[in-house]
Amino acid sequence: MIYFSTNKSSTPVSIKKATLEGLAPDGGLYVPAQIPCFSAPELALLEGGSFGSVAFAIAKKFTCGEIPPEQLGDIIDSCFPFDTPLVRLDENTFIEELFSGPTLAFKDYGARFLARLTGYFASEDRKLITVLVATSGDTGSAVACGFQGISNTRVVLLYPSGKVSRLQEQQLTTAGGNVHALEVAGDFDDCQRLVKQAFVDPSLKERLTLTSANSINISRLIPQSFYYAWAALNLKADYGLNNPVFSVPSGNYGNLTAGVLARLMGFPIGHFVAASNANDSVTRYLECGRYEPRPTVTTLSTAMDVGNPSNFVRLQHFYANDYRAMETDIIGISVSDESTTAAIRDVFRRYDYIVDPHTAVGFHALGEYRKMTGNTALGIVLSTAHPAKFLEVIESALDRKIEVPERLAVVLGKKKQATLIGTDYRELADFLRNLDR
Repeated sequence: MIYFSTNKSSTPVSIKKATLEGLAPDGGLYVPAQIPCFSAPELALLEGGSFGSVAFAIAKKFTCGEIPPEQLGDIIDSCFPFDTPLVRLDENTFIEELFSGPTLAFKDYGARFLARLTGYFASEDRKLITVLVATSGDTGSAVACGFQGISNTRVVLLYPSGKVSRLQEQQLTTAGGNVHALEVAGDFDDCQRLVKQAFVDPSLKERLTLTSANSINISRLIPQSFYYAWAALNLKADYGLNNPVFSVPSGNYGNLTAGVLARLMGFPIGHFVAASNANDSVTRYLECGRYEPRPTVTTLSTAMDVGNPSNFVRLQHFYANDYRAMETDIIGISVSDESTTAAIRDVFRRYDYIVDPHTAVGFHALGEYRKMTGNTALGIVLSTAHPAKFLEVIESALDRKIEVPERLAVVLGKKKQATLIGTDYRELADFLRNLDR
């Protein structure tokens, strides 16, 4: 499998080089030269299968012989030792719980796969890889956990000061070891800009082998397609239901892009609802065809507070820069904080089920989609994080205490370890240059 840059000015590369580079030299994002397809017989064989079997089948097509099947199987087994429950709320509404991993967020799927691929390729070359990550919350903790102890790697996390939940901050700043946290006096877009500048800084490239663990890295994105494929196939096998609408809480749009990738591979997916909060750049694009990103707005669904999402360029690539083609598969719906809070209460009242703010955005958006289309479409809402990661929001909305899982409670007692930097790129560059001193 060959991968090329969305900017089309860099030499096409293998999955190994795409993984270890993260961002292409021309500043573009890597995409597969050809999207692998699953035939009807292949899909039939995977129906009702385990999550690992679906993940292996997809990963095998994207790695195409660069990793021997036995080693790839071991990587898949070590990545996903946890369940991916599909919870039925009512006849046509399902929640896919993506928070059973070690950090209780969907980012565990991509981060663990990428960490093991990076470690595998780095050990082949006997290189020390510096993984640079911008996070609005859950990416940081998942990457910190996923890469902790992975040989030949070290991680530098950038997160916006005061704009992640306390539990998220504790998770990403207490890992220690080969993980370093930088608290940036700005917003997520500032963090993302700093990371992108580092990747095109020639002086840093001479000193460090840099890669990214954000969803700009194609090997963080590919494993996120696994849970779309598995859910669609198992919905058919277990319930006899076909072509669900996926409602996707959307911030940097890597999650939605992975869903589009699964659909293009041939998995039975009907439509997508791109559920955004007040940061609605892509929602507005889908309405009029003009992409006009705005400064980030702080909301209750903090992990989605992204004004200029990186993966938008991949979405454009998959739809040949034609917003009308994109809108045939995707509808964008923006959800206010008031509606988010109302959805948390509504889900609890109707189903005795607690959702985090991001899942609440997805649930409300699915309801709006049904109103707009005039039908009760079969829907799967992606639940991206355990509600306990957003205690203040949930307890305020429901006026009740909720239980904090032990693995989250433990990190609250640990000492935060973070270095405060500003939004000037020179501060990040100086930190990276001094890593080896």
